[in-house]
Amino acid sequence: MKSLRKYIKKYWWIYGIGTLSLIISVSLDLYAPQVTKRVIDDVIVKGNSPLLNRLLITLLFIGIGRAIFQYVKEYLFDFGSTKVALGIRKDLFCHIEYLSIRFFQKTNTGELMARVKDDIDNLWNLTSYVGMLVIEVVIHCTIVLICMLRISPLLTIVPLIIVPVVAVIAIKMERKLDKTYGEISEENAKLTKVAQENLGGVRTVKSFARENYEINKFQRTNKKYLKKNLEMIQTISNCYPNIRLCTNVMLILVVLFGGVLTMNGQMTIGSLGAFIEYTSLLSWPLDIIGWLVKDVAAAFASDKKINKILETEPEIKETDSPQAFARAEGNIEFQNVSFTRRKQHIIKNISFSLPKGKTLGIMGATGSGKSTIIDLLERFYDVDSGEIRIDGKDIRTLAIKDIRKNIALVLQDVFLFSDTIVENIRMGVHYDIGEKEIQRVTEQAQASEFVENMEDEYDTVIGERGVGLSGGQKQRLSIARAFAKKAPILILDDSTSALDTETEKKIQGELEQLGDTTKIIIAHRISAVCNADEILYLKDGMVAERGTHEELMEKKGLYYETYQVQY
Repeated sequence: MKSLRKYIKKYWWIYGIGTLSLIISVSLDLYAPQVTKRVIDDVIVKGNSPLLNRLLITLLFIGIGRAIFQYVKEYLFDFGSTKVALGIRKDLFCHIEYLSIRFFQKTNTGELMARVKDDIDNLWNLTSYVGMLVIEVVIHCTIVLICMLRISPLLTIVPLIIVPVVAVIAIKMERKLDKTYGEISEENAKLTKVAQENLGGVRTVKSFARENYEINKFQRTNKKYLKKNLEMIQTISNCYPNIRLCTNVMLILVVLFGGVLTMNGQMTIGSLGAFIEYTSLLSWPLDIIGWLVKDVAAAFASDKKINKILETEPEIKETDSPQAFARAEGNIEFQNVSFTRRKQHIIKNISFSLPKGKTLGIMGATGSGKSTIIDLLERFYDVDSGEIRIDGKDIRTLAIKDIRKNIALVLQDVFLFSDTIVENIRMGVHYDIGEKEIQRVTEQAQASEFVENMEDEYDTVIGERGVGLSGGQKQRLSIARAFAKKAPILILDDSTSALDTETEKKIQGELEQLGDTTKIIIAHRISAVCNADEILYLKDGMVAERGTHEELMEKKGLYYETYQVQY
C-alpha cells in the first residue's frame, strides 16, 4: 500500500482532525453506560432523586456532542477520501498515457478501464467509510475493554476470550477473500473488455448477424464472473455466522457470570447494567468485522493491480538532458535502420534521405513494414540498429514531445473523439486557431461541403470513433486535423483509401501547395504516390525498388506490376 500511503500522507491533517473527532465521538458514546450505572446505583437503589436531573442533562449533552463530532468525522473522511481517489485516478491515468505503445498491445482496454474505475473505487471506499470504521472499531473496542476492566477485571475475561476468537475467524476470511478478490478483478476486466468490444463494434456484429453468438460469449464471461462472486459469498457465509454466534455467546456468558458476581456481592446492580451495556456496544464492531474484512480485502487486491501498472516503466525513454528542439526544419534521414518485433524482422537496413519540403512515397504489400517506418520516426518504438535523424539530430537525443509536436500524422485507422467537429480538428494544435482557419483547413481537406450541410455545422457532435460518418468523411476530417497542426513534417498513412479519385486529386493538389512541409505518403494506390520526389517499394521489410514514378515504370519491376494491376 505504498502508493496509497503517499496520498493519505498528503492530506494527513484532514484525516488527523477526522480521527480526533472520531475518538471524541466514541468516548462520549462510551461514557453513557457510566451515567446509566449512576442512575441505577445512586438514583434507583439509593434514592438520590435530585441527581437524576443532572444525569439526564449529561445524557443530553453526550447526545448533542456525539452528533456534532460524528458529522465532523464523516465529512472529513469523505472529503479526504475524495481527494485521495481523485489524485490516484489522475496519476494512474497520466501514467498510462505515457506508457509505450507495446504496453497497450499486451494489455486490453477492458482491463485498463477496470483499473481506472472499479479498482480506484475500492481504494476510495477504503480511505472513506471503510477505513473510518476500521479505525472506529479498533478505538471503540479498546476503550470498551478498558471500561470493562475498571468495572470488573474478572468478568472482562469473557470478552478477552471471545474477541481473539473472532479475530482469528476474520483473519482466515481475509486470506481467502484476498485471493478471491484478485480473481474477481480479473474476471471483471474480461467482462468489461467483451462488453466494450461488442458495443464499439456493434455495426460489425449486426452486419454479420452475430448477435446471438456475441450474447452467448458475453454470457460465458458473465457466468465466470458470477462464479467468482459466489465463491466470495460462500466464504463470507461460512465465516459470518460464526462471528455472530461468538457475540451472542459472549452476551449470554456476561449475563450469566455477571449475575453470579452480583448475587455474591462482588458487583453492584448498576455495575452489571453498565457492563452488559458495554458488552452490547462491543457486539456491533464484532458483527461488522466480516463486512469490513471483505471490503479491506477488495481494496488490497485492487491496490496490487494498480501498483502493477504504476511500476511499469515506459520502454521508450528520453535521455537525462534531451536536446532543445522547438521547431524542426523538416530534414529526415534513415541510416541502416532495422527493427525486430517478437523475434521477427519487420524492417532491415532501411536507408533514405528526405530533405525539407520534399515528398517521399512508400508502397508495398501488407506487412512489408510501411507503417513501422512511421512508428519508428514517431518513436513509438526504438530501432534495434541504425539511426533516425531529424535535422541531423538522432531522435533518441530529443524530447519525445518535441518530436511529435513537429509531426502531423494521419493514420490509416482514423480515430475521432465523441466531441464537436471543431474540437476534433483543433486536437494537437499548439496555437490559437480561429473560426476562419478551421474553415480553411476543412476546405483544404475537401470536408467543408459535408460539414456545412450538417445541422450544427462545425459544432456538430459526432459519435464515438466517428460513428455516423462515412469512412471518407472521417478520413477528410483527420486530414483537416493534420493541416491545422501546421507541423513541418506531414505523414499520411494510407489516409485517402476511402476517397474517390476526384477528391484524392484535389487533396494531392493541396499537398503540393505545402512547399515547405516535408511529406511522407504511405499508400497502396499508385495515384497517391506518383507525384512524390522519391518512391520506396518495400518487400519483406527491405527496399526492393526506389526512384521516381518514371524511373520505376522503366524498371518494369514490382512497382510496374502494381501499376498494371491497378490500371
